[in-house]
Amino acid sequence: MPRYLTITLEKRGVSCVAELLDKDAPRTCEAVWQALPQVGPAHHAKYARNEVYTMVPRFAAEEPGRENPTVTPIPGDVVYFSFDGGMLDRGFKEEKDIHELPGVIDLAIFYGRNNLLLNGDVGWVPGNVFATIVEGLDRMAEACHDVWRSGSVGETLRYARHTG
Repeated sequence: MPRYLTITLEKRGVSCVAELLDKDAPRTCEAVWQALPQVGPAHHAKYARNEVYTMVPRFAAEEPGRENPTVTPIPGDVVYFSFDGGMLDRGFKEEKDIHELPGVIDLAIFYGRNNLLLNGDVGWVPGNVFATIVEGLDRMAEACHDVWRSGSVGETLRYARHTG
């Protein structure tokens, strides 16, 4: 039976629904599902292009490892990244207020085309595609683009089990 997430930009009041890709990324799906809800400050990517994400403390008892990886996410992809403390530079960690954490989980949605997960400091940054947006991508894409144009200050991104 399929499982679904509701992903919400809370300040903007916009949500979408994503289906978990249990067959393609079973360990990642289960780790995320067991840790829901997850919520944190929303940020728009600087380099990856059409990405809005939040960083939260690590939550899995055991990291899922690589599964269903990509460096070229497409619109509607929901992606899990696990970063150890040494992967992120000091300024970035301070800016995101995660400098005290030994590592973080980055939960991201991609809302447009032509994304490339290449970081100038460390190279390719593959992430696990664990869900795909099946409802509300157009509305969410508009809201995500507004995060880019208007800013993310005060915005939060929430991942929760879909109940409807």
